[in-house]
Amino acid sequence: MRAGQNERLTRVGAGTPMGELLRRYWHPIAATAELDDRPVKRVRLLCEDLVLFKAASGAYGLVARNCPHRGADMAHGIIEHDGLRCSYHGWCFAASGQCLEQPFEDVANPRARFRDKIRITAYPVEEKAGMLWAYLGPQPAPLVPNWEPFTWENGFRQVVFADVPCNWLQCQENSLDPVHFEWMHRNWSSRLFGNGAYGPTHLELKFDEFEFGHIYRRVREDTDKDNQHWTVGATALWPHAFFLGDHIEWRVPVDDENTLSITWMFHRVPKDREPYVQKRVPYWTGPVKDENGEWIVSHVLNQDIVAWVGQGTIADRTREHLGQSDRGIAMMRRAYEDSIKAVEEGRDPKGVIRDPEFNRCVELPIKHRELFTTSMSLEESRALGDSLAYRLNRPDYQHQIGQPDTVKREYQEAMGMIPEGADLI
Repeated sequence: MRAGQNERLTRVGAGTPMGELLRRYWHPIAATAELDDRPVKRVRLLCEDLVLFKAASGAYGLVARNCPHRGADMAHGIIEHDGLRCSYHGWCFAASGQCLEQPFEDVANPRARFRDKIRITAYPVEEKAGMLWAYLGPQPAPLVPNWEPFTWENGFRQVVFADVPCNWLQCQENSLDPVHFEWMHRNWSSRLFGNGAYGPTHLELKFDEFEFGHIYRRVREDTDKDNQHWTVGATALWPHAFFLGDHIEWRVPVDDENTLSITWMFHRVPKDREPYVQKRVPYWTGPVKDENGEWIVSHVLNQDIVAWVGQGTIADRTREHLGQSDRGIAMMRRAYEDSIKAVEEGRDPKGVIRDPEFNRCVELPIKHRELFTTSMSLEESRALGDSLAYRLNRPDYQHQIGQPDTVKREYQEAMGMIPEGADLI
């Protein structure tokens, strides 16, 4: 890759080609329950410092970090019924950005209505699937995609964060890289924690593009082309996520050198727990380093983070040597270039949804859909998962380290693994 193209695809600030592209999409930025616990949250997204808040009325807002009066930090703001008030001099702003009140100015010269002339930078926020989403682009905004798993019932959901100190693109390119599963998640893990034996080798790969991303298909020594690894595949979800049936991982660009990893995870509850309605989607943040400052390598996502960060803060792609296994990476980069061009020409880029009827349920390719949509006992779901080499519905969260006991308890009780109030498994 040329140095100029590397910069074109990695930089996400306002006015950059990729930054302008990513502003055409909604980005998950928080768990809904976060704002219930604490109604003001600092957010950095696409190189902008912002404050997310929930007004007493229940309305959500996302505004610039600094008050337009004299630059005070709105993260220390006061929640009001209809907005967020700066704690320095009391100027209050609605979610729309309009200044609602300027306490002294309103008394000293009420006829001037100075507040009507003042706005703070503000962006739309929407709630979906237990998460809050932000849109930083031009109006009219597209719809927040209602991905098919968001419509599933009888599920325990959780939202998991990790702070990743590197550029978002090397995280997302991992989403279209099947061979790393063989080496990082099987062979390396075996050397670290197992018997050291190597797993099945990849024999054939195929990459396809569709409206909402890219699909990789694979044949290993232990599978054939009748297997759903080939017939269905796994999805690199546009523009910056990875979809594997029961979970979606977003690689949200904080700025050029930092990424927020957000995983939305779904566990179908056993049939004896149905109907199950989850009132609150729990959230937590997992560590990426241990108490000695060493990278954690025990869990799948933690291993991925080690690979991403190891490529450098911003990977130098001018030094890489792509092979046959990297055809999907090249395909993804071309798609970004095509969408950048669309934006520059005033057209919608890839994957933008504007039709409300279509957005009622956006179907995706899903391997072993029955694991997540069929009513089964806990034992039946585990047995089916084992037969498909899919370790499912175990007591511990296996994807990322650090799940708090409070969330673990909610999960184990929801899944019927323990009675309410019993000791954790």
